Amino acid sequence: MTVLETPILREVRSNHRSPAGVHLVARDYPKGMRIDPHLHREAQLIYAAKGTMQVTTPEGRWLVPPDRAVWVPARLEHAIDLLADIEMRTLYFDLAWLKREKRYQGLTREFVVRVSPLLNQAILALFDTRNTEERTELLVRLVMLELHQAEDSATFVPLPREPRCRRAAMIVLDDPTGLHDIDTLAREVGTSARTLSRLFSSETQLSFKSWCQRARIAAAIQRLSTDASVSVKQLATQLGYASVPAFSAAFRQVTGRTPTEFAGKG
Repeated sequence: MTVLETPILREVRSNHRSPAGVHLVARDYPKGMRIDPHLHREAQLIYAAKGTMQVTTPEGRWLVPPDRAVWVPARLEHAIDLLADIEMRTLYFDLAWLKREKRYQGLTREFVVRVSPLLNQAILALFDTRNTEERTELLVRLVMLELHQAEDSATFVPLPREPRCRRAAMIVLDDPTGLHDIDTLAREVGTSARTLSRLFSSETQLSFKSWCQRARIAAAIQRLSTDASVSVKQLATQLGYASVPAFSAAFRQVTGRTPTEFAGKG
């Protein structure tokens, strides 16, 4: 496993100032690139100012469209897949800084953040080359305040660890538009439908049916985030829903919004 060092100044595109213990890194990545599994000694907030990415940890798969960011604790293994051209803005936090600033509580696990307009502007403003030290410190504190109020698990697909259940989950994720039958899946991974159903519940805290719905909605979010031309009707058909209202109801159940609202087309 690769342990990456603290970001160094030559990696930073802008000539910004940051407080001791906080490092700001701006990078652009092309669609289709994969950042293989690795970990950092620092905690980090990963935000795509433009584009959609997918972050995978041992606990699951986090889809991160432009109105989301992901918090990754220090020394947590993760990989990043770039689903579109990405303008990535990452804030790295030394653990000593987090503990000194009393920000460590609740930041020891990964989670996705719903990025409000205020949080978006605060993150982007941190990379302004005209920043003074005082302004940068205030912006960092604003980011941290917003971070604690913005957790959102709607784009998270938990991944089971038990080998048979994990194989079944990956079969579904490789083809989320398919109508997967638990009896067929169980035979493919060498167990019974009853055992597989029990494993999904214990490993993911979701029933098999609910987990598959979460996987389908994550696939829908990915399409909505990367393909501006796709229609809600097309998505509903491709994902196997009987009607647009049925798809919209399932989407709202997971995300709290309709597909149209999520895509910003409403």
